[in-house]
Amino acid sequence: MSVQDHRYHRPAPGVDLQGRLSPFWRWLSELVWRLEHGFERARADARPEEDTRVRIFLILIVFSCVFAGLAVGASYKALFAQTSGRWSGANPNALVRGDLTDRNGELLATNIVHYGLYIDPSEIWDRDLAFGQLRRALPRIQPARLRKVLSGDRRLIVLNGLTPQEKAAVHALALGGVTFEPEDRRAYPLGTSAEHLIGDADTGGQGVSGAELAFNNEIRAAGERGESFPLSIDLRIQGVLENELAAAAVKAQAKGAVGIVTDVQTGEVLGMASWPTFNPADRGAAPEGATLNRAVAAHYEMGSVFKSFTVAAGLDTGQADMNTLFDASQAFQIGDRKIKDFHAQNRVMTLEEVYLHSSNIGTSQLALQMGPNTMRDYFRRLGLLNASTVELKESARPVAPRRWDNSTLASLSFGYGIMVTPAQVIQAMGALTNGGRMVPLTLRKGGLRGAQTPQVVTEETSRTMLDLMRRNVVNGSGGFADAPGLRVGGKTGSANKLVNGHYDPSHAVGSFAAVFPVDGPVTAKRYAILIVMDEPGAYPKTGAYVAAPAVRNIADRIAGFLGVQRQGDRWRTATGEKIPQAGAPAGGAH
Repeated sequence: MSVQDHRYHRPAPGVDLQGRLSPFWRWLSELVWRLEHGFERARADARPEEDTRVRIFLILIVFSCVFAGLAVGASYKALFAQTSGRWSGANPNALVRGDLTDRNGELLATNIVHYGLYIDPSEIWDRDLAFGQLRRALPRIQPARLRKVLSGDRRLIVLNGLTPQEKAAVHALALGGVTFEPEDRRAYPLGTSAEHLIGDADTGGQGVSGAELAFNNEIRAAGERGESFPLSIDLRIQGVLENELAAAAVKAQAKGAVGIVTDVQTGEVLGMASWPTFNPADRGAAPEGATLNRAVAAHYEMGSVFKSFTVAAGLDTGQADMNTLFDASQAFQIGDRKIKDFHAQNRVMTLEEVYLHSSNIGTSQLALQMGPNTMRDYFRRLGLLNASTVELKESARPVAPRRWDNSTLASLSFGYGIMVTPAQVIQAMGALTNGGRMVPLTLRKGGLRGAQTPQVVTEETSRTMLDLMRRNVVNGSGGFADAPGLRVGGKTGSANKLVNGHYDPSHAVGSFAAVFPVDGPVTAKRYAILIVMDEPGAYPKTGAYVAAPAVRNIADRIAGFLGVQRQGDRWRTATGEKIPQAGAPAGGAH
């Protein structure tokens, strides 16, 4: 073989020169070998145009391979690459915070991408021109802040929370040194609805109040999984509650108001409202006390609602039954203190009549008969000496008495001498009406899993209290709470506030604690409603007039959502007509 022949000799296809090349690299090496020798042949044959065409072809092949590789890589990342959450790939500043929903999946809170506006003044050619253009594009920008950043020498943020539309307006200016960084922000599409319960989260993705704070870690974990976090509330019930509470508060000219609806068997809060409301975006303009969640953080002496707890304790200990007699023919004297009845009967009454006529004298005598140890024990069992179990961090402890002497026991029996939150009251009412179990109040859908539910009163006591509460609505002080066919039971409450060391009747609290339907087994589905009117201005100020009608309206409107069927009982027909009862006592409103 000649030198020339040897020069153009190449290995046969498929020969592995190093014994380690893969088929792809073998093919690539052959291609390179062919192209290189093509150049040599072109030069040897004096055909430079062939040399150029081959080189162009080689460049085309190289670029095609590069772009093909980039396309494959990008497709793989888009389709198969793992992420740490639904926002992680697109937004490094994401809250990674799951949507907050009601029990039916309706949206309460979500994340919406906004943008932070950053300026690097070293890249701005004409700072005065940039100042004017940015002011026109973003009218809400603070001139002092913008001027300060433009006159500096490093990149700084000028404004947070730009909407996509605002970002587009600034971007259209084509200013050098102006950049944007995405910021997830929490958005509350319902506005003021459920605002006290839902709460708020900061721009760093941390809950700062309400359910956003109470379930902060779980909401963030749900966001990492691309899931939502459901609360126990039902937006339909919440809407009815807020609507009726506001209407009742305006009618009563109240300073504030509270409404709560719960499932007494599971402890779930189905609705929680505090009035007045406020604009979460402008807390500074909120009316006095509007930002306070009165349901869990406001303290009240609740008045005669507490007679339910006193009577239940008396029944449960065997100290009294429905026929036990109490002398209310005159004021009850304890030391130099005289306890009187709001609607004095001036006669001896049975325990049932004491409850229906809301007698302070009768319940005081029962409390003294039981003594401080028994009263303290039952108040503890019913959760009245501790903060409510609801998860909200704002939940306050009660203001309980230090001394439990006879005068204090008398006051406690009818709801004075102890300041509690509405959440505590409805939790205790649930225990009296669900068969006697203390079920923790909760905002978790489905109830608090694995919770201890100790028996605080017997099922017999619970059944008796349900019947007694129903009697109070049809024959006693709670008549305005009766919703046709829904078998509502409950107890009124009225109390004067302590002002400058004296109880002032012009500063009152009117309430009604209800449950429906009262019939059926103690384990049947049953719902509690509590309405509290804080300092009603209209007269009369008692719970029977300012709170009971709201309970009736709420029960009437939410029964369908809860699957409660209208039907008659021994007292009323399904449409609300009265069924005459022999010997039924007539009650007064208190």
